Amino acid sequence: MRPFILDPIFTSVRSLKGVGPRTAKLIEKLTGSEKLVTLLWHLPLRFIDRRFAPTIANAPSGKIVTLTAQVEKHIPAPTRARPHRVRCTDGTGAVDLVYFHAKGNWLNTQFPIGETRVISGEVEHFHGMLQMPHPDLIGTEEEREKIEIVEPVYPMTAGLTHKTMHKIMTQVLPHVPSLPEWIDDSLLKREDWPSWKDAIEKAHTPDDEADLLPNEISRTRLAYDELLANQLAIALVRNFTREQDGRAFPVSDEMTENARAALPFTLTGAQDRAIDEINQDMAEPYRMLRLLQGDVGSGKTVVAFFAILNAVANGAQGALMAPTEILAQQHAHNIRPFADELGLKVQILTGRHKGKKRTEILEQIADGTAQIIIGTHALFQDDVIFKDLGLAVVDEQHRFGVHQRLKLSDKGNGTDILVMTATPIPRTLTLTAYGDMEVSRLDEKPAGRQPIDTRLISNERLQDVVEGLQRKIASGARAYWVCPLVEESEIIDLAAAEERYKLLQNIFGERIGLLHGRMKSKEKDEIMQRFAAGELDLLVSTTVIEVGVDVPEATLMIIEHAERFGLSQLHQLRGRVGRGKEQSACILVYDRKIGEIGRKRLQTIRKTEDGFVIAEEDLKLRGAGELLGTRQSGLPEFKLANLNEHHRLVQIARDDAKLIIMKDAKLQTERGQALRTLLYLFERDNAIQYLRSG
Repeated sequence: MRPFILDPIFTSVRSLKGVGPRTAKLIEKLTGSEKLVTLLWHLPLRFIDRRFAPTIANAPSGKIVTLTAQVEKHIPAPTRARPHRVRCTDGTGAVDLVYFHAKGNWLNTQFPIGETRVISGEVEHFHGMLQMPHPDLIGTEEEREKIEIVEPVYPMTAGLTHKTMHKIMTQVLPHVPSLPEWIDDSLLKREDWPSWKDAIEKAHTPDDEADLLPNEISRTRLAYDELLANQLAIALVRNFTREQDGRAFPVSDEMTENARAALPFTLTGAQDRAIDEINQDMAEPYRMLRLLQGDVGSGKTVVAFFAILNAVANGAQGALMAPTEILAQQHAHNIRPFADELGLKVQILTGRHKGKKRTEILEQIADGTAQIIIGTHALFQDDVIFKDLGLAVVDEQHRFGVHQRLKLSDKGNGTDILVMTATPIPRTLTLTAYGDMEVSRLDEKPAGRQPIDTRLISNERLQDVVEGLQRKIASGARAYWVCPLVEESEIIDLAAAEERYKLLQNIFGERIGLLHGRMKSKEKDEIMQRFAAGELDLLVSTTVIEVGVDVPEATLMIIEHAERFGLSQLHQLRGRVGRGKEQSACILVYDRKIGEIGRKRLQTIRKTEDGFVIAEEDLKLRGAGELLGTRQSGLPEFKLANLNEHHRLVQIARDDAKLIIMKDAKLQTERGQALRTLLYLFERDNAIQYLRSG
């Protein structure tokens, strides 16, 4: 149960004065929840300083000022199109408060003649007269303290006004409780951080520009709290997983030697290293949880195959799960020849398998005839029962969630897990998204791979690109043409792809195919197979070919409106060529009116093919949320931590979390109880269940 101390901030914003269902919905749209706590994470972007209080005579035009003046007279609006004016004086001069469409009786109540008012807003000169259109704040002299303030300005959503937001936040802050301290004493002193409550209050009441920076002391403390909650949750999952009964799968030297002899190429040093790390993990009697990071074309599938052999050699089964049917088919195509040579039975299961065929496959999985099972998320389904699942390999983890990964491992007893991703991930992001795993990196390309010639061409020269493509295809080349991301809409992206397809069909005739996300799996496979077999010369596609599609004969990639893609996505797309012995090229067609970030992105991709360098740059340019190309990625979305600005804190939080688990794995000490509060505060409640489960 959530600690009672947090109840005041886990209540709905509807409990606040003046917040009805409509405003509550807008708050939810803005922060992701109606709970008060999410408003605490919603920090101001800038502020309005209302402390400048000159006399009327000295009030500069175009500035926000706070004036103290006596109401002299009302000048009602002569017509609806003209404003009502309230003239005020202070002995040095006069100012008109200007109100359009205001009710006269309201104005008379607010500004009785002869009374003094404190008024704050922007002043301007109009026909030689100082005026303040629609003052922001008004009050009596007794209310001066509430008006002469530094007023925070928050990120907004349509329908919410700055005034409403300010009223809400002034009601939220008094609800902030004093919480027990969860940060280690020595770290607190070293960083000179305030308490959590003081940090929240300071972050919401900036005094100057420096208070708005991510490295301001209160904001840094709050970022660390969020990162610690993330790392502690990960450490609890990791500890729980390792405590579960695992199984030892010692390496079979004979099978490994036979497999190596069957390979038509020599493994790279990086592949050998990764295989050794996996072998060591699998030989231990606890569950393996390892991430295999490999750049495009670095040979992850082969490494996964050697891991599967460890399970199979010990009488268990190995499963490889891919995010799409095309990828599952491709893995099966790559693995089958080696498996056949070793006398191992491979079976594939995807959503397209129905009826009698599906029943037959399920029987082979259940009775152990199928030793290596390759499939899509169809492998999750309840009726898929393995005889003995020893290893689950999950390809492109970020397309699945953490829970799906655990769901697959639950299909076996003490199942080892190997997660693969072709999306190079910066170190800080690896720690926050995959911190519950050990990491192996494939940072070498197989021998014989030539660098890809990457060129930037303005879309004004599109005709030159088409003519170059004609020459290439005439000489026997195969090419991809990737259409732009129009917006986050498959339908609109598809319309752009269909239009380009029709135009190119006029030039290239029938030897051109179209591939997009709304096609049925069977149609996609058919088009890909025709392209791979050389029946099609040109494949026009949306970004569905981004991950894993492997046609070594394709040597030219054209990406239209390249400035609309993220760096990692461009790198993934470019990786579809350069997979054979022939020299390959990638043409990035961009809009001449490209912005500064777009230009930097394209220059980076032109300069390097190192996916890890590209990923670090992408993190700087785009931030973590978008980097993995999908928001339902199981990747935590940080509200307070900025991985660019706070990357040093990630490592500190990781080390601290490790130490906490070593000393107090059940979080039962005084600090442990405070850390439980932290997990609930950042809604990492699911991590608490691992304390109970143990």
